[in-house]
Amino acid sequence: MLVKKKFEQETVSGVHIAKGTLTFQGVRLTVYCFSTDGVLIDTGAASLANEFAHFFKSLDIDQVMITHFHEDHTGCAAFLQNEQQLPIYMNEIMIDYCKKQANYPLYRKLFWGNRPPFQAKPIGKTFSTRHATWNVIHTPGHAVDHLVFLNRKTGQLFTGDLYCLEKTKVVLREESIPTLIESLKKVLTYDFREMFCAHAGYVKDGRTALQRKLHYLQELQGKIIDLYEKGATLKQIQSTVFPKKYPITFLSLGEWSSFHIVRSVIEEHHMKKISER
Repeated sequence: MLVKKKFEQETVSGVHIAKGTLTFQGVRLTVYCFSTDGVLIDTGAASLANEFAHFFKSLDIDQVMITHFHEDHTGCAAFLQNEQQLPIYMNEIMIDYCKKQANYPLYRKLFWGNRPPFQAKPIGKTFSTRHATWNVIHTPGHAVDHLVFLNRKTGQLFTGDLYCLEKTKVVLREESIPTLIESLKKVLTYDFREMFCAHAGYVKDGRTALQRKLHYLQELQGKIIDLYEKGATLKQIQSTVFPKKYPITFLSLGEWSSFHIVRSVIEEHHMKKISER
């Protein structure tokens, strides 16, 4: 059960970028973290702790900001806190959860390792670095505590898992496509250019990429609701809209699935109909 690892580093537009890639049985997962102006954004995965530690030690960091609690973003937070005595900030919603040893399915531990406990402080609506003030924007949908960070001075947006890829095909069981659509709309009201995504890396024209993702999800939502109104079941809609099967669905025993996209859209559709009565 060998997981292949790859680690790369580069600097783009003044941002130091670390990229870790893990491959197992046809599933390849990538995670990035970023550092600029004395702040580290996300900490990578515990399974890549040695690689990320070397990256961290090469930087001059004052503080750490977490986009959300998932283990591929918080896996090395304990190392940064214990070994480098760095303060860590995140949405207060999941601070208590992160104080304990994380509990998540075995396949995720296989890829991302065991995330040790760490102590974070509540993040505010803004934070300051050496030369800039940043907006902290709550963007739930992928995770209840999800945040994105906008450097007001440079117009650089650090999006955690808000983007990932333009055409979403599978999501986690707890994700909500309608909520994600609202989060994308919110972010697009801000002025930004470059985007740094925790799974896609550097995207030069971030605004256009997020606009394309929003358009795709809105069209997808409309198609799902239309099929449902015509009498299709959720499973039938899934087969029609997402005919391809994805290895992550089998490996995760359904925790990642296109079915959750369909279900989240229809659940929200039902809620709206009830509220309109």
